Amino acid sequence: MALLIKQSDVQSFREDGVVILRGFFKDWIDILANGADFHLKNPSDRSLVHQKEKHEGQFLEDFCNWKRIPEYTDFVFNSSLATIASNLMESRSVQFFHDHFFYKEANSGVPTPWHQDMPYYCVSGHQTVSFWLPLESRHKNVSLRSLAGSHLLDREIRPTSWSNNKSFYDDSEFFMDMPGIEAYEIREWETEPGDVIAFNFKTIHAANANLEKKMSRTLSFRLLGDDVVYNERPGRTSPSFPGISQKNGERLREDWFPTLCR
Repeated sequence: MALLIKQSDVQSFREDGVVILRGFFKDWIDILANGADFHLKNPSDRSLVHQKEKHEGQFLEDFCNWKRIPEYTDFVFNSSLATIASNLMESRSVQFFHDHFFYKEANSGVPTPWHQDMPYYCVSGHQTVSFWLPLESRHKNVSLRSLAGSHLLDREIRPTSWSNNKSFYDDSEFFMDMPGIEAYEIREWETEPGDVIAFNFKTIHAANANLEKKMSRTLSFRLLGDDVVYNERPGRTSPSFPGISQKNGERLREDWFPTLCR
């Protein structure tokens, strides 16, 4: 049974750019975990593997697998994902953007640095939501960390490559430097399977390295609302969509990015 979004959750998402929803996808955890098990054995050619010196474990991430992994497809079209997104974004329409899988082995030692997602993407707009869905219990020290209210900045943060901290685009004059995080309240929570953290694409967030003695698997699903359009960036995007053939200001093509509700 789908749980109801509270008005206080919508308000927190609007004002803070992030909110935790407890137990909303509890019935889907076994299904998604089965998909993740297949995914680990069959990563796509988009997958990236990170490893830090002196740490045994690896950190794998992979993008855009919802079409080839049936459990992910089932979740996108048959869960309450779109309804929850519509409520949080206060949007009449919901369009699916992409999925992102994170797998951190025990003692992987690779942190996710503070960043915004939006500058890496080929879209612009405010009505966006990313669902961060851990498949195991997660202590606060290895959970998602978000800066409340950072989604309201009037410029996007300069995107950088996580491997070498260099600017992601050659032309970065349109972006601002990362502000001091001490100016913001950090939102972070312990989570149980079925809990989901929802945040705006513009919310600055990070995650500590997994130095615990157990692996962690997280799925993220990104969705778009009424005001989101294609934005041609000054270089490659992450994830990239070769051959997308779109112009600035257009709604994303529905044969690649299905509309889940109107």
